[in-house]
Amino acid sequence: MFVELILVGIFIGTMSGFFGIGGGIILVPILLVLGFDTKDAIGISIIQMVFSSIYGSYLNFRKGSLVIGEGIFVGFGGFVGGYIGGYVTQHISDIVLQFLFLGLLVFALFRLSFTTLHDGTVTKTLNKALLFGIGLGIGIFSITLGIGGSIILIPLLVGLLHYPIKKAVSAGLFFVVFSSVAGMISRLSTGTIDFSNGLIVALASLVGVALGIWLKDHVTSKNHKMALLALYMFALLILIKKMWF
Repeated sequence: MFVELILVGIFIGTMSGFFGIGGGIILVPILLVLGFDTKDAIGISIIQMVFSSIYGSYLNFRKGSLVIGEGIFVGFGGFVGGYIGGYVTQHISDIVLQFLFLGLLVFALFRLSFTTLHDGTVTKTLNKALLFGIGLGIGIFSITLGIGGSIILIPLLVGLLHYPIKKAVSAGLFFVVFSSVAGMISRLSTGTIDFSNGLIVALASLVGVALGIWLKDHVTSKNHKMALLALYMFALLILIKKMWF
């Protein structure tokens, strides 16, 4: 299992850097297939997200693709929501969590499919309290499912605020820093995280993050969007296989 977790970590890290996600959208279904139960898989996913999102955001900031700006307000909302979500998980059954996860994937796939790409010359803005509220809601929902929340945030940034997709991806990964750290703190306080396996995946993911960010900077926005759609479809099929077959 040790080698498998290292390989999974590198793979998830690459996906995290390239797509701006925490990685839970792929990692949780993979861990379920490997035999972990849903709540253990979510805990491992949260640890991995903390490592990959902090390192990935640092790399994006250094490259100039991460402009913090209003994202800090969404991030603070995500921190509060992530902290709450870490407690919520303990009171929801595995089957309910799986159906919530399924609904989230369908939403992300639908929203991004009908989103028009923007060049980023003009972006909309929202009230800071509303941005905080968006982060709060995404944080609660996402950490409850063991994901960073950027799969919800990225389609909103592109579709509603006219962010260019690569800027939205960097902002999405930055959001994961807040939601995942808060989620880990709350989960640790309840003693429900598999730290030994989580650290194996998390440390291995750092290698993949650097590769994923390099790949992100070398693809067109159109191809990046198509890859995101393929990612959502892949995770959806894995989850459906686990739930019904």
